Amino acid sequence: MNSEVLAVTDRIIERSRPSRAAYLALIERERENGIRRPSLGCANLAHAYAGTDEDRDAMKADTGMNIGIVTAYNDMLSAHAVYYRYPELMKVWAREAGATAQVAGGVPAMCDGVTQGYPGMELSLFSRDTIALSTAIALSHGTFEGAALLGICDKIVPGLLMGALRFGHLPMILIPGGPMPTGLPNKAKAAVREKFAEGLVGREELLDAEIGAYHSKGTCTFYGTANTNQMMMEVMGLHMPGAAFVNPGTKLRQELTRAAVHRLARIGVRGDDYRPIGACVDERAIVNAAVGLLATGGSTNHLLHVPAIARAAGIVIDWEDFDRLSRAVPLIARVYPNGSADVNGFEAAGGMPYVIRELLGSGHLHGDILTVAGDGLPAYAKTAVIDGDTLGWRDTPDSGDETILRPAAAPFSADGGMRILAGNIGRACIKVSAVERERWVIEAPAAVFDDQLDVLEAFKAGKLERDVVVVVRFQGPRANGMPELHKLTPALGVLQNRGFKVALVTDGRMSGASGKVPCAIHCSPEALLDGAIGRIRDGDLIRVDAENGTLEALVDPAEWAARVPDAAPGAAEGMGRELFGLFRGLADEAEKGASAVLAAAGL
Repeated sequence: MNSEVLAVTDRIIERSRPSRAAYLALIERERENGIRRPSLGCANLAHAYAGTDEDRDAMKADTGMNIGIVTAYNDMLSAHAVYYRYPELMKVWAREAGATAQVAGGVPAMCDGVTQGYPGMELSLFSRDTIALSTAIALSHGTFEGAALLGICDKIVPGLLMGALRFGHLPMILIPGGPMPTGLPNKAKAAVREKFAEGLVGREELLDAEIGAYHSKGTCTFYGTANTNQMMMEVMGLHMPGAAFVNPGTKLRQELTRAAVHRLARIGVRGDDYRPIGACVDERAIVNAAVGLLATGGSTNHLLHVPAIARAAGIVIDWEDFDRLSRAVPLIARVYPNGSADVNGFEAAGGMPYVIRELLGSGHLHGDILTVAGDGLPAYAKTAVIDGDTLGWRDTPDSGDETILRPAAAPFSADGGMRILAGNIGRACIKVSAVERERWVIEAPAAVFDDQLDVLEAFKAGKLERDVVVVVRFQGPRANGMPELHKLTPALGVLQNRGFKVALVTDGRMSGASGKVPCAIHCSPEALLDGAIGRIRDGDLIRVDAENGTLEALVDPAEWAARVPDAAPGAAEGMGRELFGLFRGLADEAEKGASAVLAAAGL
């Protein structure tokens, strides 16, 4: 094992010792309570079985596992629309394995791509907590001995895991649906967006380009938060091996889902291969998630999600852990926005089996974790194939395209391209894997805003035609739910293309699609909590330095200390935002995961 990966793992284990011990004691008590169904009253069981006809006798006999399906299906999200027929098929496959299956419940699944730049985006991060609560409700009936979690996109997978881990005594497998086939290349789509921002093309041409990119059922094909989720589930061993990036509607996709149902039936508490999810998600699995994130140039949103998932399992990981890992983990993948290929190109070049093979070989991943598939993580270094009608796995060949995937011994970069910044403005993170090296240090006057729409108006009015650090504050979890500010990307990209030095500093989030513009995000403490980002004034010289890990307002220290942070704007209403006041009031800081439910639970 790489010495720094081991050192960070040991640091997390030591820090987490009390909370992890309490968590393991919880799931042991839950396991010792035994299978819940035999202890339920007859009226309780009758209610649970009333909705099924074909499986009622098997459930009454109680001879096999009853699998709870928690689904994020809706047909507004392309990624989740594929789940429409899954429960029906999964019930058939459960019967093949001597088990039964029921839809335990649904969880909300909103699309950040639809809400970007609009009021609904302020519900996005807290949808993760809502999904965690919905997952807990779905599994609370005590009638399931295992669960299949159907979810893919940004907040859905973290939310499902946060809820599921509080039922850590149950075996669970996450089941993805796969990415849509390649449409208009992401780089071409981004170019049209920038032309629209400059007024060089109209709305009709922009809409045609967007529909050309997002054109069918399946996950969006850029390497944003949704596809980073799928990468993480592979390196944590929570999928069937090779399941992440197989297209919907294919035989291989179907057989991987069938195998997941069969596998669930074998790893329950009644079997001889008990694999509860709470044991699978340990400190080593969390480190694997962080390593995979860094090695593939994944979404900055996981600087929030990985700590939140870890906390649900009694594990504490902080940004220093990510920073230290980033300096030790090689960047071996280039997928848009960190390269020109999409996830289909990534999969064709070798995909996750190749990434895992290389990182195991270089000692950057823990191979001895407990996975749902068995045989540790090396099983995930093999490529899933269909031989005739039979699912199998074969050795993974070398990279099919070294512009997309490179060996760990000859990476694109010696480090993972994430940095933690600290200074008199606070702590923030920055993703530099797609930023040109000469832009890792930006020093320019601030232009301060409290609303991203005001930034766009200033851009359209020509007020940002200069070297500038755009500061957008009051975007943290306590202020307005920490929305993504991806709608600013085209405008900031245009300014950068015109030769200006440009950076973004915010206590909000950027998108998993963030790319070439340096963005210091998740700034903590946030402005609403008297964070120093609220002291910045128009014209202050700001230095964003990813080389040295600093984030500074170059203001006289005495003047800086004497400044009073600006007052926050009032809480917004409409689009249901007022209903989430409880979440805003309880959410903790970004480095802990920006979660209200975990904070309220004392986790």
